[in-house]
Amino acid sequence: MKRRSFLKKSAAASAAFTIVPSFVLGGNHIPPSDTLYIAAVGVGGRGGGVVRELTQHGKVKFVALCDVDDKMGAGSYALHPKAKQYRDFRKIYDNHLNDIDAIMVGTPDHTHATIALPFMREKKHAYVEKPLTHNIYEARLMAETAAKQGIITQMGNQGASSDGIRLAQEWINAGVIGKVHRVDCWTNRPVWPQGFKHITQGQPVPDHLDWDLWLGPAAKRPYNENYLPFKWRGFWDFGTGAMGDMGCHIMETPFKTLNLGFPYEAEASCTTIWSGDFVEADYSEACPPSSIVRLKFDSPTQGDVSLNWYDGGIMPDLPSELKDNESPGNNGGGSIFYGSDGIMITDTYSGNPRLLPSERMKDFKRPAESIARVKTSHAGEWVDACLNNKLTSSPFSYGGPLTEAVLMGNLAIKAFQYKTLKSGKKVGDWDPYNYPGRRTIKWDGANMRVTNYEEANAWVKRAYRKGWKL
Repeated sequence: MKRRSFLKKSAAASAAFTIVPSFVLGGNHIPPSDTLYIAAVGVGGRGGGVVRELTQHGKVKFVALCDVDDKMGAGSYALHPKAKQYRDFRKIYDNHLNDIDAIMVGTPDHTHATIALPFMREKKHAYVEKPLTHNIYEARLMAETAAKQGIITQMGNQGASSDGIRLAQEWINAGVIGKVHRVDCWTNRPVWPQGFKHITQGQPVPDHLDWDLWLGPAAKRPYNENYLPFKWRGFWDFGTGAMGDMGCHIMETPFKTLNLGFPYEAEASCTTIWSGDFVEADYSEACPPSSIVRLKFDSPTQGDVSLNWYDGGIMPDLPSELKDNESPGNNGGGSIFYGSDGIMITDTYSGNPRLLPSERMKDFKRPAESIARVKTSHAGEWVDACLNNKLTSSPFSYGGPLTEAVLMGNLAIKAFQYKTLKSGKKVGDWDPYNYPGRRTIKWDGANMRVTNYEEANAWVKRAYRKGWKL
């Protein structure tokens, strides 16, 4: 980066003899030191939204844009026609490593770490969508790499930059609801088909898609339209289910305000799928259509905290203090905090903190504002931090542990799903399975190990296809 900065300054000095700077002519001159040069990978869908957000900031130049799907990337390509276009992110690494300051990754979950880490190891700042990674091992590695390289990072959980999370934090810090011992979180996800049998039939790969690049580190399989562009979230090889999709948005509120860290235990229960009359299905590739997860934390500020997660249409118990015309969250989900001196509710993305019973809000004197508010967008905050060497709202030092806590819930879900045939039984028999993982999973967060069910440790890290190892 020092060499690139030198070349830019040298070029600017040489040009000064022959070119009149734009600010002399009344234009909006932005010196190179005030511009963040970015490559973006995964620029359709959510990634396209981040590209637009970064564009609106005004101090960003896109050097290269990359998407394995030409159709999905078309909007971003049209927005930045001068940026180089690629399907393979590795060509950005080969051709533009010395041209960029930062990388943005908005691809499906299973390729976040694979794409981001090579650039991070070259000291490129990184913005990566939530969840930070596909598995716990990758989340730890991303956080460690960011710290080692001293780069500016931001996970794409937008609520972390909101006024809502800061307001909730100030209320918790001021003891408005006392010590918190329980939080119930829920989401309306999945909002895609989830929990169904394996996809075995292949279809022709569309001309606009590089299917092999989309698979990345996942095992090869035939293309099928039931994976793309959104439904990959419901398959363990690619996505992280409802909890992975929204946990970093909704669990973020208690995780940050209560200083939760690693959970020390987790257990889950999930919907059972039936493939026929009295025939239990074994769709192990698919995330379940609904689940409940119970996590336990030892908070240095609150003591023992139970965090309960609900998805797939399952709701937590409604507080008796909630009136018939009042909602416990919003249509996307929310959180209910149970404290020794009352109840606080927030919506999805930490929005709209409020107290129960609602009469408390009438004469409630808010604690003095003590946490600085973000004046720009979540992605914009990252740009400012990169240009000015400042902290972000969700650096990987925070986003990594949050992702680990969320994915620990998924580990419990996988343990609940796991089944083995009983001796003398075959698939299709009545009651053919044992369920060795249906237990409280004990977790040693510091060492990333399940201590009471060895089989579950296989899910802490994934298997990587040849040529795609980290």
